[in-house]
Amino acid sequence: MNLSLCMIVKNEEASLSKCLTSIKGVVDEIIVLDTGSIDRTPEIAKKFGAKVYYFEWCNDFSAARNEALKYVAGDWILVLDADETLTPQIVPQLKEAIQNEDYLLINLVRYEVGAAQSPYSLVSRLFRNRPDIKFSRPYHAMVDDSVSEILRKEPQWQVGYLQGVAILHEGYQTNIIAQQNKFVKAQAAMEEFIVVHPNDPYVCSKLGALYVEIGKIPQGIELLQRGMNFVSENYEILYELHYHLGIAYTRLNISPETSKQAIFHYQQAIKLPIYPILKLGAYNNLGNLLKAAGDFNNAITAYETTLKIDPKFAIGHYNLGMTFKAMNLFTDAISSYKKAIQCNPNYAEAYQNLGVVLVKIGQVKESLLAFGKAIVLHEKSNPEEAKRLRQGLQEMGLI
Repeated sequence: MNLSLCMIVKNEEASLSKCLTSIKGVVDEIIVLDTGSIDRTPEIAKKFGAKVYYFEWCNDFSAARNEALKYVAGDWILVLDADETLTPQIVPQLKEAIQNEDYLLINLVRYEVGAAQSPYSLVSRLFRNRPDIKFSRPYHAMVDDSVSEILRKEPQWQVGYLQGVAILHEGYQTNIIAQQNKFVKAQAAMEEFIVVHPNDPYVCSKLGALYVEIGKIPQGIELLQRGMNFVSENYEILYELHYHLGIAYTRLNISPETSKQAIFHYQQAIKLPIYPILKLGAYNNLGNLLKAAGDFNNAITAYETTLKIDPKFAIGHYNLGMTFKAMNLFTDAISSYKKAIQCNPNYAEAYQNLGVVLVKIGQVKESLLAFGKAIVLHEKSNPEEAKRLRQGLQEMGLI
């Protein structure tokens, strides 16, 4: 089975080489559709042997992706964006999967580099080359609708997924979102779409979550609840709706009633029969609410569940440490903070709270090392916090 990489790009000279290097020796063909670059993006693509085509951008990701599909010759199609890379460890599994005659589409686990709360998602990026598999929706374009229609008519096909992380994505880090104005673009495209498709559960989920993120919480809740009414049995979308409703009620205001609502939605989310690694955010946020309510034992259970799913989940170790700290279990807290730092050596808050606990048990010299590391890290991303921490240490007479 031949495999083609299919991409749409625009002004991606900074990241495209890394992306295309990751698929070297994996794909048999590279199709790149340029939607208006004014930098060296097309030239870089051609250096990697890509066939480059051009398309006038029309503010519709699905239209561009479907145009790119027209040029693909391979039996299977892998879709990546320029800010994504394929992980080398997934390649043997991927090559084996596309030989399976029963699969129509294979979902891939994507990891959001730099995301702390909910770093994993399942994306439909590997599928057979058929003219009736096409993208829909102007933003967050996906082939799922067309695949569902094929499965309805041809139920012999199967949808699979690969175990382990297949794609690393760097495009949703906070600084990149700000630089590329992603929230504004997403909001405009989805608002236009939802006028015509007001009950689409996927866009209700995505736009509702975006509204919550930018502070339009009542509007976000309305959309998320609307999506719940039309989602049927798509468990991944249902998870997202419950998960973002949990976030929305937490941010609405702090009260017993809103906390109860948030806990309910996180509990519903984690009950769903989806890939466990996708549930990390719900377990973690549920733990935060339980810890805030003083229910330390159940909070510990929630955090420990995240670590059973993903032992490298740094924020899970950190929050477990915070819970142990609140319970005055300082030895356990120190162990958890150190594990968080092992997973994320740039975890300023973990160093800072490690320093706090070390002071409490009288290990002042060790605490100063931890505080010093925290200050250095804070100065890179949060100078005000570095200043506040330094002043606090001076007032305590530690420096």
